[in-house]
This record gives sequence, structure tokens and C-alpha cells, in this order.
Amino acid sequence: MEYQANNLQMSEQISLQVNGEVRQCSPHTRLPDFLQQLGMNPRMVAVEYNGEILHRQFWENTEIKPGDRLEVVTIVGGG
Repeated sequence: MEYQANNLQMSEQISLQVNGEVRQCSPHTRLPDFLQQLGMNPRMVAVEYNGEILHRQFWENTEIKPGDRLEVVTIVGGG
């Protein structure tokens, strides 16, 4: 039974592009959660979502969908 559950979980993954590379995540994953799964600090990045800059106020309500295209840029401070 455990094997079937793992197999089902794998088949539920969706594919998207992140900085030109194919990545996968679970359906209904919210953008901040996905960024954390990638090892990124959501407070330190800017995101282009399907060709448009996505303002941070909309991130929490943005669910990753199959075929989405993200460009994620790390913000670097300094002077």
C-alpha cells in the first residue's frame, strides 16, 4: 500500500519552468511555499510570473499551475 501511495504522489506532480529549467511541485502549491522548496528566501527575491512582474501582495494567493513560467531573481544589497 505504501508503494501505491508514493506512486500516486509522484503522478500528481505538475511541471513548470523556473529560470529556464523544468521543475516539479505538487498541485495547489502557493508561490511562497514553492520558493522555499527551491531553497530561496521569499523576502529576498523578485518574481516574474508568466511574463509579468508579480507584486509581492499577490504571492500568497498565487498557486503554481502546470506550464507556468517563473523567472526568479535574487535581490542583493550593497553599495
